[in-house]
Amino acid sequence: MTERDIPDSWSSAREREPDQNKRLSRTEQFGETQPFGVPATGSTSKSVKRRKKNDSKGLPINSHSEETAQLSSTSGKWPRWMKSRVWWLVLLMLIPGSVGFLAMAMLLKLPTAPNCPSIFWPLASASVRLHCAQLAASKETVNDLLQAIALVKELPQNHPLHGEIDRFIEEWSRDILKLADQSFQTGNLEEAIATAQKIPQEVTAYKLVNEQIDKWQLIWSKGETTYNSAIAEVRERRWQSAFMLSARMLRVDNQYWAGIKYDQLNRLIVTAREDGDKLGKAENLASSKVVDNLLEAIKLAESIGQESYIYQKAQEAIPAFGRKMLELAQAKLDKRDADEALNIARQIPEITKLQGETDDFIAIADAKRSAWIGNVSGLEAAIAQAQLIEPSRPVYNEAQKLIASWQLEIEDVANLEKARILASQGTVNNLTAAIAQVQLIPASNPRATEARQEIGRWNAQVETIEDQPYLERAEQVAVFEDINSLQAAISEASQIRKGRALYPEARKKIRTWVGKIQRIQDQPYLDQAQELAQSGNLTAAISAAQQIASSGRALSGEAQAAINDWEGQLRTRENWRKAQEMGAVGTPEALVEAIRLADRVSNNSILRMDANLAIDQWGQQLLEIARSQGESDIARGIEIAKSIPRGSAAYSAAREQIRTWQEFLNPQPQPEPQIESPQLPPSTTTDGQ
Repeated sequence: MTERDIPDSWSSAREREPDQNKRLSRTEQFGETQPFGVPATGSTSKSVKRRKKNDSKGLPINSHSEETAQLSSTSGKWPRWMKSRVWWLVLLMLIPGSVGFLAMAMLLKLPTAPNCPSIFWPLASASVRLHCAQLAASKETVNDLLQAIALVKELPQNHPLHGEIDRFIEEWSRDILKLADQSFQTGNLEEAIATAQKIPQEVTAYKLVNEQIDKWQLIWSKGETTYNSAIAEVRERRWQSAFMLSARMLRVDNQYWAGIKYDQLNRLIVTAREDGDKLGKAENLASSKVVDNLLEAIKLAESIGQESYIYQKAQEAIPAFGRKMLELAQAKLDKRDADEALNIARQIPEITKLQGETDDFIAIADAKRSAWIGNVSGLEAAIAQAQLIEPSRPVYNEAQKLIASWQLEIEDVANLEKARILASQGTVNNLTAAIAQVQLIPASNPRATEARQEIGRWNAQVETIEDQPYLERAEQVAVFEDINSLQAAISEASQIRKGRALYPEARKKIRTWVGKIQRIQDQPYLDQAQELAQSGNLTAAISAAQQIASSGRALSGEAQAAINDWEGQLRTRENWRKAQEMGAVGTPEALVEAIRLADRVSNNSILRMDANLAIDQWGQQLLEIARSQGESDIARGIEIAKSIPRGSAAYSAAREQIRTWQEFLNPQPQPEPQIESPQLPPSTTTDGQ
């Protein structure tokens, strides 16, 4: 022990100790361990004994007998106050008390603790090791706890303090695991495992390390799996499932996953959902296939930041939106609307990463626009534009095919222009020469389709010129509209052969003239049938018109309409006849049936007025029968009255009679009169109540 570790109260005693006391061994200086593991630095009793010995040498104490003798011999010389008993009583009380107080202070004073950093550990006692280990462990850090374990774990198994040391090692090991768990809870799994594995394997508590590490890894794996699953759902834009998975993280037994990562995941899902809504809106806009909507969709997708989990999908969508614009441009080009196609293509943003394809499309579309002008200069300009496309471009082969086609087309255009000049004169010879000129264009050439269209048009002009006289003569003959004239017109128009330009018009006129002939032939028979119908012989009229209706000729439709009308009149007459027969019976059932049959008479028939009068009459008869029956059987009367139809004049009276009978059968309960209790005048109240 160094001089600075010794209390000041002990310095005077150490100066009076012999030299041999200064050379005591370390074991004699520290002695045995005090309770609570604090080592003693020396025996207090021995120090007191040495002090008493020194005091006897340096300051001899006289006995009581000697003091008494001296007092008696000098009593005459002392002052009066020294002879007082009270003074001596006070003195006797102070001296022993002071001595006792000093003795107790010496006994109760703790020895000075050792200076642990300066101890030579190979010679340190178990109590010193334990004391210093406790001091280190009290700092509650991993390194200090490991140092504490290292100080005491080397003691032999048979040492008296081994049981207490094992208890401390167990406690310190658990403290290390607690510190490691704190690292685990803050999200440092590797640090927690590394901390736990620092516990020496030979200590008893090491068996807890692997268990704790397995538990940490299982919890961490659960949190990580749930988090990654939620992220996967976010990437697929399944928000409900992502939120459900994030809620599971609250059940993870780790503050990092259940707190920090949970909050982070929720913020991430909310942000991703907002970005997902943007992307969804962009996709909806893009589905409309409108250029402005596609441009807006690209802007929305572009606004999604790199930190978003939807960023990758947004970046994948942008080229897709640009390609849709390119498809719209191609559709316009396929319809030979080159100007609109170029307008769309030039609006495709660079962010779509389709600049190369867009440039190629613009080059081809621009060349086609020049070629579609239709003249030689336009074709030559198209060829020059297509020749600017480099061999490294994907559309180079297409450009070369177009160049070859346009070079052939230049020859075709020259032939077409020459033929059109000839055809413009409008004569049969010139049209025939124009057709011959165009026929020089091979079927494989680009303008072959156009050439065939011109040939067809010019052939139609030639045929019209040739066949128009037949049609004109036929119209002139048919103007008299008798059978002979019409037949002659038909014969003249029939000379126009099938497949000729005027053939459809000729057939239309022939059908008109044939219909007129049929009308002239069949009209007398239809007139005869109508005369029979007017005379009332509907059956004969129907028979006469039936032949015309079934012939399929011009008047067949008119004849069939007349037949249908006449048959309806026959049915009306039959219904009216049956209604009269049933009404004559006079029973309620017969009258109801008569009203039903009479109501089937058509409103257009002359019999309808008679039917209405009969219905009113029969309804009144039913009402009278119902009233008569109601005198003995109200239920039967109600039943008969209900059969009177709504259109009958007796309907309102019947409904009123039914209401009267029903009230009679089901009278309303009369309200009971309320009997008011008489109120006593105030004067009748007795004072005793």
